[in-house]
Amino acid sequence: MSSEEPRDPDRPEHHDDGLDLARALTRATAKATPAARKKQRKKDAPRPGRVSGAHPDDRDPQLLDTTLGRLVADHGWDLDLRVHGVFGRWEELVGAEVAQHCTPETFADGRLVVRTDSTAWATQLRLLAPTVVRRLNEELGHGTVTLIEVLGPHGPSWKKGPRSVRDGRGPRDTYG
Repeated sequence: MSSEEPRDPDRPEHHDDGLDLARALTRATAKATPAARKKQRKKDAPRPGRVSGAHPDDRDPQLLDTTLGRLVADHGWDLDLRVHGVFGRWEELVGAEVAQHCTPETFADGRLVVRTDSTAWATQLRLLAPTVVRRLNEELGHGTVTLIEVLGPHGPSWKKGPRSVRDGRGPRDTYG
């Protein structure tokens, strides 16, 4: 560069001894080495909120009870599992004699459907319904069971064979 030409402020100053070129090459190769790249990656990587140590964190092995509890809560299965637990302990909750003659069938929207083996037990269970609702709500939580629908025994089917009449006439229907 001659002394007559105006100096460009964006261009670095050039020295004839070559030190500026050596410094620029050194800086460029330092950034390109694997160690420098690794150091740069560590600096750019996001740091976790907590450091590992003697205290428990999410990376530790979890207890099965905790994991299953979280799974049940995430999927909203809590009430269903409690209801099925009641179905499994039906005899313990209503008593052996009542459980011998009636079984729970379904539970939906606070309504429990119970099937009895005779019409006499259906009547008896209708009379016991407030007590049974109170006992079930103690187990499941207040207001879970609001109504018990009591069904009698399944009626016999009069349909025999491939051909039958649709209007539901029984075997003692001799008119028609």
